[in-house]
Amino acid sequence: MEKKALWEYIDKHAKEYIETSHRIWEYAELSLQEFKSAALYKRLLKKEGFQVVENLANIETAFCGIFAIKDGQVVCPTANAPVGTTATVDLQELPHPIVAILAEFDALSGLSQKAGIVLKEPVASEDGSKCANGHGCGHNMLGAASYGAACAVKNFLEEAAKASSGCTGTIIYYGCPGEEGGAAKAFLGREREWEHLDAAITWHPADKNKVTTGTNNACTQVLYKFKGISAHAAGNPEMGRSALDAVELMNTGVQYLREHMKKEAAVHYAITDTGGISPNVVQAEAAVLYMVRAQSVPDTLELQRRVDLIADGAALMTETTYERIFVDGTSDLVPNTVLEKVLHENLVEVPLPEYTAEEMSFARAIYETYHHLEKEDTPISLKVEEFETNNNFEAGSTDVGDVSHQTPTAQFTAVTFPLGAPGHSWQNTSCGGSSLGDKGTIYAAKVLAGAAVDLFKRPMLIDNARAEFKKRTEGKPYVCPIPKGVKPYVI
Repeated sequence: MEKKALWEYIDKHAKEYIETSHRIWEYAELSLQEFKSAALYKRLLKKEGFQVVENLANIETAFCGIFAIKDGQVVCPTANAPVGTTATVDLQELPHPIVAILAEFDALSGLSQKAGIVLKEPVASEDGSKCANGHGCGHNMLGAASYGAACAVKNFLEEAAKASSGCTGTIIYYGCPGEEGGAAKAFLGREREWEHLDAAITWHPADKNKVTTGTNNACTQVLYKFKGISAHAAGNPEMGRSALDAVELMNTGVQYLREHMKKEAAVHYAITDTGGISPNVVQAEAAVLYMVRAQSVPDTLELQRRVDLIADGAALMTETTYERIFVDGTSDLVPNTVLEKVLHENLVEVPLPEYTAEEMSFARAIYETYHHLEKEDTPISLKVEEFETNNNFEAGSTDVGDVSHQTPTAQFTAVTFPLGAPGHSWQNTSCGGSSLGDKGTIYAAKVLAGAAVDLFKRPMLIDNARAEFKKRTEGKPYVCPIPKGVKPYVI
C-alpha cells in the first residue's frame, strides 16, 4: 500500500515533473554550462524544503539537495542554514541511511531538433544557425525523473516521521553536470564526495526497461592545442610552421597505434580548430580533442601516455609546440547485484506505461527513420527485460563509474525511445520532448522512488549491498583518473 501511495504522489505531481523536463529540453545547455538548468533545479529543491548545497567541487553547476530526518524530526545538518536554503553540509554528520539519487541535465552540440516530429528539423538558434544543441541523450528526462523521485521519497520520510518518532534517514538529490564532457561525478569522486553515502541509484533514458549490470570502459579526454607560425602558403612557405599539419600527423600516428591496443580499448578524436578557412595561409593554430578508453583506469592512463608521445612526435616533425589540457576522465563501473535486484523488483512492480494509438504511430514513424538488421513487430518495448547477473561489458563510459568505486551504486534504463534508437541522435531529441518521453520519465521516477524506499525500510539491503561492495573493491583502492590540480575545463 505504501508503494501505491508513492506512485500516487508522483502521479499527482507528474505535470510539474514533465514541465521541468520540457524546460530543461528547451534550455539544451552544454556540459558545465548548464546555468539555467541548475538554477531551475535549485529553485525547485528549495521550494520543496530541501537544503541546497551549491558549487560542489568548485563546479558552478554542481549541487545537491538534502532532506534528513532523525528520530522522527527534520534535522538541519548546519547550524545557521534553515531547511529550504543554501548551505554547506558535512555529509559525515547526516543521519543514516544516506541514499543518493543521481541526476544529469546537459545536452549535446549539433543535435537540435523539434519535439515530437518524425523529420529531421533543427530548431534555429538565436543567431539563426541550425547547428544548435539538443538533448540527444535524454538528460532532460533523467534529471526530471530523479527530481520527482527525490520529492516522493522526501514525502515518504515525512509521513513515516508522523507515524513513528523512530524514522531516521537522508535522501540526497545530486545535480551532476557535464556527463557528456566534464565528468562532474569524477571531480566529486576526487574530493571523496561519494564515500559517505550508503547507496546511490540512478537511471538513463533508453529503448528498454532494464537493469544495467556489468561494467564498461574508463576514459580520459585531453585537448591538444598546437601552435605554429603563419606565413603566405605560396609566397614564403618556408617561413611557416603548420599547426594543422601537426594535428593531421598526430591523427595519422594514432591510426597506427590502433593495431597495438587491447581489443576492448578505443580512441576517438574531433578536430576542434582547423586554424581558419584560407588555404593560402599556413595555419598557426589548430586543436584536436582526444578521448581514450580502456577497461580500467591504469590501462586508460597507459594508453593515454602513448597518445601523448604521438603528440610529442607530431610537434617535433612540424617544429610546432602544443598545450596539453586534461579535460576529464571517468572510471569503469563496479556492479552491485544487491542494488540491481532492488531496481529490477521495482521495474516489475511499477505498472508499465500505456501508449495511445497516436503515440504508437509516432514511435513507428521514428523507428522507420533508422537502419535495423531485424524489424520488430512493435516499435516500442512493452516489457521489462529479464534480470541477469553477468560480466556484461559495454564499450562506452560514464562518470557513474566513479561513484560506484566509492559507494554501492546501481542504475537502470527506462523506455523513452523506440527500439534500436541510435544514441545521441536527432530522433532521441524529438522523443525526449514528446509524450513518449514523458511517460518514460514518470515511470522511471516511480522505479527510483520505490527502490529508495525499499532501502529505507529494509536496512539489511544496504548492509548486503555494502558487504558486496567491500568484496568487489577489496585490494582495489579508488584511483581518480583526473590528476590533482586539474580544474573542470569548458571546451
